[in-house]
Amino acid sequence: MVFMGDRATLLETGRFVQRRSYLTGSASHAAFGSPAVRDKETTDVGETPRTPGIIRATETAETAGCAATAENTGNEEAGRAESTESPESAESEARHRRAADAGDPGSMSVLGALLLRRGDLDGAEPYLRGATAEGDRAAANNLGVLLHQRGYVDDAAGWWRVAAVAGSAAAAHALGRHYRERGDEPGAEYWLRQSAEQGHALGAYALADLLEHRGDVGAERWLRAAAEQGHREAAYRLARLLDRCPDDDPHDVFGRPRSGSDGFGRGAGRTVDRPSKGTVTGRAGEAEQWYRQAAARGHRRAALHLGAILEQRGEPKEAGRWYLISAKAGEARAACALGFLLRDAGDEESAAVWWLRAAQEGDGNAANALGALHAARGEQQTAERWYRAAMDAGDVNGAYNLGLLCAAQDRTPQAEQWYRRAAYAGHREAANALAVLLLQADDATGAEPWFSKAAEAGSVDAAFNLGILYSGRDEDRMALVWYERAAAAGHTEAALQVGMALLHQGEEQEAERHLRCAAGGGSAEAAFRLAGVLDSRQPPHGPPALGEPMPEKTECEEWYERAAEQGHRRAQVRVGMLAAARGDMDSAARWYREAAEAGSRNGAFNLGLLLAREGSEPEAALWWSRAANDGHGRAALRLALLAARRGELTEGQRWCARAVELGPAEVAERAARLREALHQELTA
Repeated sequence: MVFMGDRATLLETGRFVQRRSYLTGSASHAAFGSPAVRDKETTDVGETPRTPGIIRATETAETAGCAATAENTGNEEAGRAESTESPESAESEARHRRAADAGDPGSMSVLGALLLRRGDLDGAEPYLRGATAEGDRAAANNLGVLLHQRGYVDDAAGWWRVAAVAGSAAAAHALGRHYRERGDEPGAEYWLRQSAEQGHALGAYALADLLEHRGDVGAERWLRAAAEQGHREAAYRLARLLDRCPDDDPHDVFGRPRSGSDGFGRGAGRTVDRPSKGTVTGRAGEAEQWYRQAAARGHRRAALHLGAILEQRGEPKEAGRWYLISAKAGEARAACALGFLLRDAGDEESAAVWWLRAAQEGDGNAANALGALHAARGEQQTAERWYRAAMDAGDVNGAYNLGLLCAAQDRTPQAEQWYRRAAYAGHREAANALAVLLLQADDATGAEPWFSKAAEAGSVDAAFNLGILYSGRDEDRMALVWYERAAAAGHTEAALQVGMALLHQGEEQEAERHLRCAAGGGSAEAAFRLAGVLDSRQPPHGPPALGEPMPEKTECEEWYERAAEQGHRRAQVRVGMLAAARGDMDSAARWYREAAEAGSRNGAFNLGLLLAREGSEPEAALWWSRAANDGHGRAALRLALLAARRGELTEGQRWCARAVELGPAEVAERAARLREALHQELTA
């Protein structure tokens, strides 16, 4: 939809939104490979997305469930008894049972731990109590675990304290978790720190979780300690922390200024600009390594983030491999990201398979992608169904896309309804689109606040449209404010408008900067205006003297050519003139002809001059006639002179009259004298 303003054109974002996140079948295996996923996480906790429209991470808790785990006594045979049912382990268990029944504390502790892990609480309790009575700290810890599983929380905490005081890191961890669940954070920190400082991975992770909850920068140290011991959730969360806090960020992950920072720069939470190839260094590189470690241990969200990093770095095959691992482990966002990767590789059918899988699991982004896919195929009803599914999944882009769909079908009332719904939910491009609809309906009063809301929320198109709105009211100062705001965000047409306004104000240097931005962004008009600025600074060049080499093209001519190649008629005429001045008549004729055939009267006139000099007066007359009929006075005068030389006095008088009518003054004066001479000749 396009609404022509007085000085520019309103922009309405007309793309179906598909937030990029970053089949089940042989196609995905062939493209990316499919290493096995070890196991899945248990509990999901929502996390704030890193950037709008990019991957939204969730945390998992490997230690969810009971507050502690049974502690080993360090006995190698106990470890074997826990994990196997081989004849050797059965023999070992029988040996420990005989020793335990004979009163050996070590065997009672080992056997109690083994039975506890099997879930035989009744069988484990007497052995654990017996070993605890003999001062075995591992048994005291495991007795606490047993009592906790039975619901005797306070009794469990008592035994954990006994074991923790005796130096059990596992018991200190369990006791710290117990205090935190009760809301006693100082007590929790004390015991978790005791556990962490003894090198207990779960204790270090739990301490880091507590410190991060408080916003304490010490969390990173303990996450790192747990991650280095192989704790996959700690590795993932450490990577997330490092990823949210890049090297050049003047704040730490909790928003506090780093030491030595001047307080300026990017705020916390921004994504990192990653190199295109090679090794990534610094905190971003370290984050990638921890993502890789967690992903290799089966962490599906780490695999998702690792895939996004690799995709951003230009390694789609490796990214697809990790997306596939994560998607097969049940991560809907990875399935969606894999779909986009396959779509970009040209495999739309496989992409649709993964989008369908993600959408069925409630991923609104994937539902939007499916909607856009069906809309592009002309399957409007199916597209609408998926956009509604996206909206039902809480993705406001679904309502916006429904608005676009209805607008494309000229269902304006329905489009306005969906735009309003998305705009009220904070969708800035929907607010801009709604304002465009209202403006097209001549409701400028209703459109302005929506343009303002969208622009304040960061919509570049809305800022540009506000500039058009104010410009149409002749409020040029306010228009320039919004044009400058849009131009600063990279809006090409806004940069052109700013450049033209500055030229009008005589600020040529600043105008040139904006025109260069707009011309570099592809604006033919900006390229033409920039060439004009540069052209005005150089002396005129005459044709080369005989034997002199043809001069090289200047920068201004290169900008004229860029505009001309984009179909800018005035630029085509100017390129032709510069080529003629250099003596390159072939190029001049080509550009004049292109401009003339596109409707340029100056191009037609100059082409006629060139043809007349080459002796092709009949063809020249045809182009001068076209130019004169389009209002070119000099072309009419040329036709009058040509008719006079041929003796066609009446025809000459007619063209003289036309030249006098069209002007300019100099041409009108010459045409009037010629007309009088022709009149005298006719009446003589």
